[in-house]
Amino acid sequence: MTFDTRQFRSALGGFPTGVAVITTITTEGEPVGITINSFSSVSLEPPLVLWSLVTTSPSLVHFALGRRHVIHVLAHDQEELATRFASRIPDKFSGIAHTIADDNIPRFDECVATFECTTRTLHEEGDHVIVIAHVEQIDQRARDPLLFCGGKFAVLDTALSNRG
Repeated sequence: MTFDTRQFRSALGGFPTGVAVITTITTEGEPVGITINSFSSVSLEPPLVLWSLVTTSPSLVHFALGRRHVIHVLAHDQEELATRFASRIPDKFSGIAHTIADDNIPRFDECVATFECTTRTLHEEGDHVIVIAHVEQIDQRARDPLLFCGGKFAVLDTALSNRG
């Protein structure tokens, strides 16, 4: 290699990505949430998406095969949510407005989109696990997305919320 890890990370940081929070529950029914920016479509038929998580994450076990989770694509005004779920604080849900659906998985309102999913496959590559998830239900709102680029949050100035 003619580059080091720091340069590689910096170059990747020049690619703006959306920001999402993924929620699920433990086998004991406790809520779990993480922030990611590695989210992408895979297939329309069947409806599949992917996201990745570092192999050392203590949350990884909660996204095992067959486990349900909800991907929340964050809106421009949900930076605090992204920061909170990227932190290591023990109770990330305390004081945060959310609802609990029939499956007991926490959900956040006013996101750009939510994808209710089941983990279909896991692929360990390098220092991350790539999660392929089957999308079972979606909810979508016309809102401007929260972006991440160059190590900081950004907002796309397109006024998506004004589209018809």
